Amino acid sequence: MADPTGSEQRLPAAVRRYLDNAATSWPKPPEVVAAWEHAGRVIGAAAGRATYREAIEADAIRTRCRAAVARLLGDVDPQRVAFPAGGTLGLNMAIHGLLGAGDHVIATAADHNATLRPLTWLADRGVIELSIVPCDGAGRVDPDTVVRSWRPATRLVTCSHASNVTGAVQDAQALGRIAHDRDGLFLLDAAQSLGQIACTADGCDADLIVAPSHKWLLGPAGTGILWARPGIDLDPLIQGGTGSASDSLAMPDQFTDRMEAGTPDLPALAGLLAAIGWLASQSIDTIGQHGRRLAAAAAARLGDIGGVRVIGPHAVSHDADGGEGIAGIVSFTVEGYDPAEVAVLLEQLAGVQVRSGFHCAACIHAQLGTQSGGTVRASFGPFNTDDDIDAIVAAVQKLR
Repeated sequence: MADPTGSEQRLPAAVRRYLDNAATSWPKPPEVVAAWEHAGRVIGAAAGRATYREAIEADAIRTRCRAAVARLLGDVDPQRVAFPAGGTLGLNMAIHGLLGAGDHVIATAADHNATLRPLTWLADRGVIELSIVPCDGAGRVDPDTVVRSWRPATRLVTCSHASNVTGAVQDAQALGRIAHDRDGLFLLDAAQSLGQIACTADGCDADLIVAPSHKWLLGPAGTGILWARPGIDLDPLIQGGTGSASDSLAMPDQFTDRMEAGTPDLPALAGLLAAIGWLASQSIDTIGQHGRRLAAAAAARLGDIGGVRVIGPHAVSHDADGGEGIAGIVSFTVEGYDPAEVAVLLEQLAGVQVRSGFHCAACIHAQLGTQSGGTVRASFGPFNTDDDIDAIVAAVQKLR
């Protein structure tokens, strides 16, 4: 896909080749930047706090964004869509708001620390019991390990839909069915899937879905998505003003108000609304196929270089598009170099910007054999091209 942003919004390709979309997507579609700027420059009011024109416009943006997210998740009820200030806060709100004393939770070794750390926090304090099931060398979880870990007190199963380290996509529907067949709940971290991989509430059999705006949804930082099925009550992690029922000291009963204490980040919501519109105009399937193709091609060419180890599902899959079970992410190591050294040298040699290290995923590296320094990770977004593959391959070849 071509870069639509224009030279004034992006450094020349020879200077900057951005391959860190799994951390935060860049560049943003120009519509996103324009909507974000308009909300900040022109509207400048808080949603749900007043009745003058700009405040009404702000509230309308939030309402439209809620409806757009609901459609994205498979036409769920918009009034069950809340906007936390990012995916990490959303996961904390779901975990702390749902779990109580004596609950048992099953998480996976492929999960992100945004899930594993709040769960570990509760487990270390004796509030819950936690089981972390392993993944294989590609980063995939066998659903049978969840079945074997089930206990009478198990209340929740969690998983990262796609691994932010290897790109492996989990069988979310199988995990959700396992939980539901045993009267449990299923929490899906869609940070690395929503926006590039089909991810609906029914399709993933999920009870709660959380995602940030700034990754594959292509929106700004500052907001995220927390959806919960009707009937799932979450205690609010944060209490405060909501712009509703202000004459009461109790938090409102309505889900959105209960989960959204404080002033919403209107420019971020405006940008997210524009981003979802842009994704719809391009087709998430098309965007996902583009990223998977680039990642698969990069993995194949990197794997042909002596001393380079490609890690995860790309090491065993030779599909031209990377396969439906892989996101647009590829991890690798270079013999004789620490991953952090590789990342620095790639930028110095070719302007290639990647992430190195453990990628905020504490448990998966023991399964991958990368405990010593993690991996080098390249993640391909809608504005990356084959030229970016040529650049990273040429730079790694120079290292070898």
